Amino acid sequence: MADDQAVPPRGPQDFEKVLEQSSTEAASFEVHDNSPLARFHHFLHANPTAAPVVVLILSCLVFGLIANNFFSAFNLSLIIQQVTVIGILGAAQTLVILTAGIDLSVAAIMVLSYMVMGRLAVQGDVPSILAVVIGLGVGLACGLFNGSLATRARLVPIAVTVLAWVFLLSLDLPLIYVVPIGIIGGLVVGWLNFGPALELRLPPFIVTLGAWSIFFALNLWYSESETIRSQDIDATAPLLKIFGLRVELLGAQFTLGSFLMVGIFIVLWYALNWTAWGRAVYAVGDDREAAELSGIRTDRVLLSVYGAAGFLCALGGWAAIGRVGSASPQSFYEGNLDAITAVVIGGTSLFGGRGAIFGTLFGALIVGVFRSGLKLGGVDVLWQTFAVGLLIIVAVAMDQWIRRVSA
Repeated sequence: MADDQAVPPRGPQDFEKVLEQSSTEAASFEVHDNSPLARFHHFLHANPTAAPVVVLILSCLVFGLIANNFFSAFNLSLIIQQVTVIGILGAAQTLVILTAGIDLSVAAIMVLSYMVMGRLAVQGDVPSILAVVIGLGVGLACGLFNGSLATRARLVPIAVTVLAWVFLLSLDLPLIYVVPIGIIGGLVVGWLNFGPALELRLPPFIVTLGAWSIFFALNLWYSESETIRSQDIDATAPLLKIFGLRVELLGAQFTLGSFLMVGIFIVLWYALNWTAWGRAVYAVGDDREAAELSGIRTDRVLLSVYGAAGFLCALGGWAAIGRVGSASPQSFYEGNLDAITAVVIGGTSLFGGRGAIFGTLFGALIVGVFRSGLKLGGVDVLWQTFAVGLLIIVAVAMDQWIRRVSA
């Protein structure tokens, strides 16, 4: 055997020689700003309801100093009663805005729904409870109509609704029955998923703007521009005004509609924070394409959101009858803007994916507090509206500033 030869040590190769010239310093990362303003910035981003809560408390303190009777039990309970309907509409609007959409037809859906309830119960001799159920179904159908245009539209339900109207009118059936029967028929057919689907995916702003005109015109046609008087409701369908009943609590009077509003917010808070559906809503609003890639059926989520919003609008219509005492086809004309105002001031981002449902409740209360406080302070109605508009601009600017954290 040959003697073992010593193996000479291997020298560095060419690509390894470059390492000798590289830096030996440890990697360093950008240090985040830990100033009080930066911490406050991150706190607001992590807690969307913090800002509206602070604004609500400060506004109450300020108006309490300006107006002596601001903190009276009567005035505080009156503020809650005044924001009941707008709070419910705001809850419906929050669901849509969380998905990076918007619904400009919430008020029109509400008015159409309560006109169906009122006309069927008062003038159509339909049992009150059945009239309410049909009205809620109309609101649900209107919401699903918006959702289908924003996702995948089925033509068969729309065709069934229109053909049912034409057929029933040809039989000289009163208009009071024709409209709800056609809408409920289309809702049933759509629920059964009959017919092909078209992936329209139209922008929600344009869809709901057009739907607002459609529902408003349909409302005037159905109601014949006639108001249902409070006396007639009391005589034939007192159930429609049940949410206007007053309950005394801690020396203040609240309506059942106020408890309905709070109950709706509690249910939605649970659904958005503790269910898979709620997490899907936030995911779709944050990034729809990423949500689809992760396995979320985004079209179904959006359709359910718009349907739930329509149903909540109908519930708001039932509460509105109790609040106002009558049913007018031309009431709540500015309900859309008031609902969006409550959502924006409540800290929900108009770009979707960020916000909290209780923020909308605080936003509605802030608007109510401002209007009540300015009124008690003797400020003209013109400047009350000016103050609310200024609040909206500040809230949107605040949202843009908070969103920079995630940029």
